[in-house]
Formats: sequence, structure tokens, C-alpha cells
Amino acid sequence: MNWWVRLRTFLLEVRGELKRTSWPSGREVRGTTTVVIVTVFIFALFLWVVDTVLFHMVSWVFTHAG
Repeated sequence: MNWWVRLRTFLLEVRGELKRTSWPSGREVRGTTTVVIVTVFIFALFLWVVDTVLFHMVSWVFTHAG
């Protein structure tokens, strides 16, 4: 029965912490989500360019060296 008391205490503390939490507004969530999506696309483009360049460099080395 002791674990019921501990579980109830834990859930009451979680509820209390969630009441004190400051939640972002919808506008803030949309703004940060936009930043994350743009950043992901920028890094994806950068990695694609680096991968393409390295692929061509390695292909050139193999065709000329051997």
C-alpha cells in the first residue's frame, strides 16, 4: 500500500509543478518551429553540397589514380 501513497504524492507534485510552468504562446511556438524547420533545411542543403563535392573528389581520385 506504500507505493500507492508514493504514486499519489508524485502525481500531486507533478500537478503542482505543471501549474507553475510558464507555457509559450501559440505565436512563440510557431516562431520557434519555423526557425527549427528553416535550420534543418539549411543544414540538409549544406550536407548535400559537402557530400556531392566529396563524392566527386573521391571519384576523380579513383579514376586518375587507378
